Amino acid sequence: MTTLELPSRPAAPGPVATLTARADARLLAGAGSLCIALSSIFIKVSGESGATSAFWRCLFALPLLAVLARGEAKRTGVRVKILLPLLAGLGLGLDFVLWGEAIPLVGAGVATMLLSVQVVIVPLLALVFLKERPERRFKFIAPALIGGIVLAGGLVGGSVTGSNPLLGTLFALAAGGGYSTYLLLLRISSSPSTQARSLTLATVSAGGVAVALGLPFHRLNLTPSLPSFGWFLALALVGQVVGWLLIAGALPRLAASTGATLMLLQPVGAVAFGFLLLGEQPSMLQLTGCVVVLAAVCFAGRGAPDQPSASVSPTESSSPRARSRNSSRR
Repeated sequence: MTTLELPSRPAAPGPVATLTARADARLLAGAGSLCIALSSIFIKVSGESGATSAFWRCLFALPLLAVLARGEAKRTGVRVKILLPLLAGLGLGLDFVLWGEAIPLVGAGVATMLLSVQVVIVPLLALVFLKERPERRFKFIAPALIGGIVLAGGLVGGSVTGSNPLLGTLFALAAGGGYSTYLLLLRISSSPSTQARSLTLATVSAGGVAVALGLPFHRLNLTPSLPSFGWFLALALVGQVVGWLLIAGALPRLAASTGATLMLLQPVGAVAFGFLLLGEQPSMLQLTGCVVVLAAVCFAGRGAPDQPSASVSPTESSSPRARSRNSSRR
């Protein structure tokens, strides 16, 4: 366990649950997913590198996250240890940087769709480090997802949405690996009473990764243009803080299968926004690959019990297997 209940007062709902308690959970999850789907659009129109967008999104998000974290600490009466969230942030930072590099190479929508590789990587990490055996359907999901990734990335028939589909696909897959590590570590280190503080710590660590990877390769721009600043501010507020706030408030109140289905709005929304806002038009093979990836992710989500996570006991809901049912992208 990485949290310690203070004996002086009982745990109370955190600020996320308090702010979102009256709204329809399905609307919250859908709106949050679409907010997050806009992240790739903001990164691409900024015209900056992955390290630059990662650094500034973390920097701009931290003040708001710090306010939420402070309110959470006062309301819940739960202390949080810092090591695992900081380590989780290393994976998040790798995800931010490499995903930002993949977007111009393979397209904003397709790059986001390719991040669904986490559906395969997270169970493998859980098997290796937590001895959790994946469900039997996993052996069908993995080949289908890999085939969909090959098509969606433009590795067969070529890509019409990016300049270097092979490199972009590799970056996106590596980003998915970083995000999978982030998910695994954060799930075993935080609880509903420590969400804001865990995310704040992970964001600090992710910003450090952006500096560590950006400076040696001259990919970190500390003086971007004013329009780029505006896009980074939108990325931090809409794609990170607001999107996370809406989804974190919605998923504990939804059946696992409903939450997993609504999370599919993220990659679908990214492809749609890429088409509508950036004029990206994936080839038919790429669109076929996106459909295959989406179907594999949807099939993976069908194995979860159809019960709201709020009805799960605290011990069960803090386990990696239970909490993996309600993951969110960005």
